[in-house]
Amino acid sequence: MLPSPRRRRARRTCLQTRDLVHNAGAPTGFAFARTGRTDSGLKGSFITFEGIDGSGKTTQLKKLAESLERAGRDCLLTCEPGGTPLGREIRKAFLETKQDVEPLAELLLFAADRAQHVKHLILPALAAGRIVISDRYADATTAYQGAGRGFDLELIKSVIAIATDGLKPNLTLFFDIDPESAVDRMAFRGEHKKNRMDLESLDFYRRVREGYLNIAAAEPERFRVIDANRSVDEIAEETLDIVTEHLKSV
Repeated sequence: MLPSPRRRRARRTCLQTRDLVHNAGAPTGFAFARTGRTDSGLKGSFITFEGIDGSGKTTQLKKLAESLERAGRDCLLTCEPGGTPLGREIRKAFLETKQDVEPLAELLLFAADRAQHVKHLILPALAAGRIVISDRYADATTAYQGAGRGFDLELIKSVIAIATDGLKPNLTLFFDIDPESAVDRMAFRGEHKKNRMDLESLDFYRRVREGYLNIAAAEPERFRVIDANRSVDEIAEETLDIVTEHLKSV
């Protein structure tokens, strides 16, 4: 099947942008597509929750935080986009706009949100020894803008590396749900809760899910895939078990 005109435009634009980035060279002291920071000063643990829209990950994040806090753990809950005041403005602008957002603009909006998020919220919390749990992070860009929109993955790696300064999660939980079930869930959301992502096609979410599974297969030491087609309590129990085991090494 031939790619849609929008996906062809996205790929052409991102290839042109990648050439500009590479020709300009990396900023002084920065290496593109870094594999991750090794900051000895980061005493906390960085955990991310990923999944397609409608997967139930946000519900699970809240349940996990409640369990950890009852156990006396110091947790910081955050999200992308929208984890900082600037991020909330970006989130509102992106999700509520009625305009057609160019794929490149979408990619860079999320990168701006992430750069602010990492510098002003995540890194300080980790340095203070807190457990940071984020509802989405950089893997969402690879899955949504890469697999979903058809952006060149090498360009995405470069943009992510700049925005995160190489900071990777210690643990990522991917809540895997059938895209059909997720789309059905989104259809029952109240109108006041719906946003432009609720209008995406089933095929789009199938591509995004496949993108996530590809990341999980490439990084099994970081990723845990959780069957999100089960009851909330069953998922919560498995989530808590995985995170509790992870935190034993922190």
